[in-house]
Amino acid sequence: MSILNVLMTPERAVVAVDTLAQDAVSGELSEGAKLLLIPQHNIVVAGRGSGQFFLRIYQLCLEASFRKTFSIEQIMREVGPVMDGLWPNYVQAALDAGMGLDQLHSEIVVVGWCKTQDQIIGTAYAKSDVERHARVAALVGGIASPGEPLRGSPDSFEPDAILAAGRRQTEFLNVQQGRAVAGGRLIAAFLQRSQAVVQDLGAI
Repeated sequence: MSILNVLMTPERAVVAVDTLAQDAVSGELSEGAKLLLIPQHNIVVAGRGSGQFFLRIYQLCLEASFRKTFSIEQIMREVGPVMDGLWPNYVQAALDAGMGLDQLHSEIVVVGWCKTQDQIIGTAYAKSDVERHARVAALVGGIASPGEPLRGSPDSFEPDAILAAGRRQTEFLNVQQGRAVAGGRLIAAFLQRSQAVVQDLGAI
């Protein structure tokens, strides 16, 4: 697993992810896009877990964003059921690739500006079991995954503080797993009304 952090107020949000990616079959390490924009609606979709599953969810969100009636509230309602519908295919692909099913897990967030509420809103989704529906939770203030190394730390929108938090999380995850599961660089999207800025905050 990797890093997925969100900090929100009604006026602004930051979503931060690492870039370390690993091919599930070959084990080869690379850099992956774990944070992507729907720019015409000022929305960020980000995830940790399976890169292929995340990209499929993003693709479907992007396709939906072309609808005339599109809204962030609508897409937030749809992501959970879509994850449930796609999961059996993901499980089968993992079995075909010889992966253990205990490795299957996906966390996704959708964060953006809501025109009807005139503020930033966000929702988090988690899926790991074909027998259970995806867990769906509205974000209030944000989320930190993993949260353990950041307990007691003050919230901050400052890039240096966000980078420092990512470095603590990376060290925690890699020690916990006994191998590199997080790392590369920390990429952050800063959102507010009519603006989305993506920054490379540095190596972690």
